[in-house]
Amino acid sequence: MYYDVIMAGFGGQGIMLIGNLLAYAAIRENKNVTYLPSYGVEMRGGTANCAVVISDREIGSPVVGRPESAIVMNRPSLVKFEPRLREGGILVLNSSLVPPAEVTRGDIDVLALPLNQLAGDQVGNARLANMVAIGAFVARSGVVAIASLVAALEDALNPKYHKMIPVNEQAIELGAARAEKTA
Repeated sequence: MYYDVIMAGFGGQGIMLIGNLLAYAAIRENKNVTYLPSYGVEMRGGTANCAVVISDREIGSPVVGRPESAIVMNRPSLVKFEPRLREGGILVLNSSLVPPAEVTRGDIDVLALPLNQLAGDQVGNARLANMVAIGAFVARSGVVAIASLVAALEDALNPKYHKMIPVNEQAIELGAARAEKTA
């Protein structure tokens, strides 16, 4: 098994956190993993993306050229990463910020969800859109178990934020449920 994904959005949307979370979930499943963050000029408001590679064998490079999947949280990220996706790949799209009609490819599996709206309306915090996204991605891809992702919250979150684990878990499970509902 070899699986790679790029996650991208504005700085402040929690892109690096969900990349780290996915990596820790894979480690909990005894898989090999690489995590490669990339920041734009500014931290908050600039562009941010990360690549995660998960494999049952050693990984030769953390660089991802043509990813199997992408989580796209904003329009600039769609423009940059949609053309790079492999045919048949999964695109999780934040339709709160990017209309699904802007996706130009018909050869990929597009999971368009209003992530900001779902997080705000159903979890009570729109800033948890990233957790809804990673839950949806994991449910659709099956690259790790949702239980591993939830357990990895302890690893990925700073201990001072561990009190937020239940609401993060709720957001992950919401994303997973929505992905399964639209399968």
